[in-house]
Amino acid sequence: MKVLLELVRIAFIFVFFCGILSVLINYVYSKLGTNTDTYGWIVLIAILILFFVLYRNKFQFSGWYTGKGREKIPKKVSKVLITISILLLLLCPILSFFLS
Repeated sequence: MKVLLELVRIAFIFVFFCGILSVLINYVYSKLGTNTDTYGWIVLIAILILFFVLYRNKFQFSGWYTGKGREKIPKKVSKVLITISILLLLLCPILSFFLS
Protein backbone atom coordinates (compact mmCIF):
# COMPACT_ATOMS: atom_id res chain seq x y z
CA MET A 1 0.00 0.00 0.00
CA LYS A 2 2.88 2.36 0.79
CA VAL A 3 4.33 1.85 -2.67
CA LEU A 4 1.02 2.72 -4.31
CA LEU A 5 0.69 5.86 -2.19
CA GLU A 6 4.23 6.86 -3.12
CA LEU A 7 3.51 6.37 -6.82
CA VAL A 8 0.43 8.58 -6.58
CA ARG A 9 2.50 11.15 -4.69
CA ILE A 10 5.21 11.08 -7.36
CA ALA A 11 2.63 11.52 -10.12
CA PHE A 12 1.02 14.46 -8.32
CA ILE A 13 4.38 16.17 -7.66
CA PHE A 14 5.46 15.50 -11.25
CA VAL A 15 2.32 17.02 -12.77
CA PHE A 16 2.41 20.00 -10.41
CA PHE A 17 6.16 20.72 -10.73
CA CYS A 18 6.43 20.13 -14.47
CA GLY A 19 3.20 21.98 -15.19
CA ILE A 20 4.16 25.09 -13.26
CA LEU A 21 7.70 25.11 -14.62
CA SER A 22 6.63 24.57 -18.24
CA VAL A 23 4.05 27.37 -18.05
CA LEU A 24 6.67 29.70 -16.56
CA ILE A 25 9.28 28.81 -19.17
CA ASN A 26 6.79 29.11 -22.05
CA TYR A 27 5.77 32.56 -20.75
CA VAL A 28 9.39 33.71 -20.64
CA TYR A 29 10.08 32.29 -24.09
CA SER A 30 6.99 33.95 -25.53
CA LYS A 31 8.17 37.31 -24.15
CA LEU A 32 11.54 36.69 -25.82
CA GLY A 33 9.81 35.80 -29.08
CA THR A 34 11.00 32.20 -29.06
CA ASN A 35 8.88 29.59 -30.83
CA THR A 36 8.71 26.51 -28.62
CA ASP A 37 6.74 24.42 -31.11
CA THR A 38 9.86 23.10 -32.83
CA TYR A 39 12.27 22.83 -29.89
CA GLY A 40 9.84 22.27 -27.03
CA TRP A 41 11.16 18.74 -26.53
CA ILE A 42 14.49 20.23 -25.37
CA VAL A 43 12.64 22.13 -22.66
CA LEU A 44 10.80 18.96 -21.66
CA ILE A 45 14.08 17.06 -21.25
CA ALA A 46 15.51 19.91 -19.13
CA ILE A 47 12.42 19.90 -16.89
CA LEU A 48 12.58 16.12 -16.50
CA ILE A 49 16.24 16.32 -15.46
CA LEU A 50 15.44 19.04 -12.92
CA PHE A 51 12.54 16.99 -11.55
CA PHE A 52 14.74 13.91 -11.24
CA VAL A 53 17.40 15.79 -9.26
CA LEU A 54 14.82 17.49 -7.05
CA TYR A 55 12.99 14.26 -6.32
CA ARG A 56 16.09 12.20 -5.60
CA ASN A 57 17.65 14.85 -3.36
CA LYS A 58 14.57 16.18 -1.52
CA PHE A 59 11.16 14.63 -2.11
CA GLN A 60 12.01 10.94 -1.75
CA PHE A 61 12.85 11.40 1.92
CA SER A 62 9.48 12.91 2.85
CA GLY A 63 7.26 10.20 1.39
CA TRP A 64 5.74 6.93 2.52
CA TYR A 65 8.28 4.60 0.92
CA THR A 66 11.03 3.49 3.30
CA GLY A 67 12.63 0.64 1.33
CA LYS A 68 15.97 0.19 -0.38
CA GLY A 69 17.58 2.67 -2.73
CA ARG A 70 16.80 5.83 -0.78
CA GLU A 71 19.99 7.83 -1.16
CA LYS A 72 20.83 11.22 -2.55
CA ILE A 73 22.57 11.79 -5.84
CA PRO A 74 26.23 12.76 -5.25
CA LYS A 75 26.80 16.52 -5.24
CA LYS A 76 29.04 16.46 -8.34
CA VAL A 77 26.47 14.50 -10.32
CA SER A 78 23.71 16.85 -9.16
CA LYS A 79 25.71 19.87 -10.27
CA VAL A 80 26.41 18.30 -13.66
CA LEU A 81 22.75 17.40 -14.20
CA ILE A 82 21.55 20.87 -13.19
CA THR A 83 24.16 22.47 -15.48
CA ILE A 84 23.04 20.28 -18.38
CA SER A 85 19.43 21.22 -17.69
CA ILE A 86 20.22 24.94 -17.67
CA LEU A 87 22.20 24.60 -20.89
CA LEU A 88 19.26 22.82 -22.50
CA LEU A 89 16.93 25.60 -21.36
CA LEU A 90 19.27 28.16 -22.94
CA LEU A 91 19.66 26.09 -26.10
CA CYS A 92 15.99 26.34 -27.10
CA PRO A 93 15.97 30.13 -27.72
CA ILE A 94 19.40 29.98 -29.36
CA LEU A 95 18.33 27.26 -31.81
CA SER A 96 15.05 29.02 -32.45
CA PHE A 97 16.88 32.27 -33.24
CA PHE A 98 19.56 30.83 -35.50
CA LEU A 99 17.56 28.16 -37.30
CA SER A 100 14.32 29.96 -38.00
